[in-house]
Amino acid sequence: MSTELDNRIRVFRAEHRMSQSDLAAAIGVSRKTISTIEVGRFVPSTIIALKIAQHFKVSVEEVFSLKQPQ
Repeated sequence: MSTELDNRIRVFRAEHRMSQSDLAAAIGVSRKTISTIEVGRFVPSTIIALKIAQHFKVSVEEVFSLKQPQ
């Protein structure tokens, strides 16, 4: 049974008027990394998840959550 991860990165980027490239540059990853995390094709490392949350000054749980089983 695999668990999937939901994220609100797109929401936080929109609130801060940031592009994927802006966020990627701010935390030291590629734009493609941000893109693949946003669409759920890539689960970020703990370090990347913490950097994203820290950048937006929120907890990791505000950005990422486990998808609820249907």
